[in-house]
Amino acid sequence: MNAYAAWDITVGSPSVRVAIVDTGLDVGDPAYVFPDYTGHEDIVSCQTPIVQSFVSGETGNDDNGHGTHVSGTIGACTNNATGVAGANWQVQLMGVKVLDYSGSGSLSAVASGIRWSADNGAKVINLSLGTSSPFKTLERAVNYAWNKGAVLACAAGNDGTGARTYPAAYTNCIAVAATDENDAKADFSNYGASWVDVAAPGVNILSTMQDQWDWCFLCYGYGYLEGYDALSGTSMATPHVAGLAALVWARGECTTNACVRAKIESTADPIAGTGTYWKYGRVNYLGAVN
Repeated sequence: MNAYAAWDITVGSPSVRVAIVDTGLDVGDPAYVFPDYTGHEDIVSCQTPIVQSFVSGETGNDDNGHGTHVSGTIGACTNNATGVAGANWQVQLMGVKVLDYSGSGSLSAVASGIRWSADNGAKVINLSLGTSSPFKTLERAVNYAWNKGAVLACAAGNDGTGARTYPAAYTNCIAVAATDENDAKADFSNYGASWVDVAAPGVNILSTMQDQWDWCFLCYGYGYLEGYDALSGTSMATPHVAGLAALVWARGECTTNACVRAKIESTADPIAGTGTYWKYGRVNYLGAVN
């Protein structure tokens, strides 16, 4: 994606807030038997994250691992000789918990999380989640955030079909498909140039996971490693686009979300499948920020 060259121009800004509407963010638990006061967020982000929960009885702390992984791709503390590189080195992350420990959640919680993010200064909202039904509640929340000035990056889904997933298929979302290390469409990725906008890497993406002090559903239930591991999915492709949107905002040449979106889409590389699997191509960081 030419990220290294793009970082010669900008590495992001703490004045840009990116909301990850997901399973939360690893922020630690002071009440744990062995106190985990800092959690993993000092590695997930160079800036202290903002957290909010819309799951009854749960804090904004991630107890699944998915949200922490997505967050690391967007904003892992970078150039510190530790772990992985995030798209933004200094971005302000907002961990908005709308899904419980198992990755399930209500439509109302997701919609509330989107609205809260927009009301609290998110310039970018990452939605690595979806449903097969075009619920109006969800669409209204997406439109609300867009009208507040946010760019929304949304996962196209992992069914390997042309079936539309929501919120990705809504007009005011950038729908993101996944590509592999050969720049080809990932087998699992949903597709369709009539509704999928761009593609980004989504196979074996290494990023941050919950640390050893906190419950991690994906770790204990599915064998993923604590600390760091590689996951695949359009959920992993989407934060590459959300991270790029934050870099474009930080560059300072755009004052509207429409401008940011246009920069991302118009500079995407027309790799194989463009015009069939997705409309614009695989995102190019350097092209978008240059």
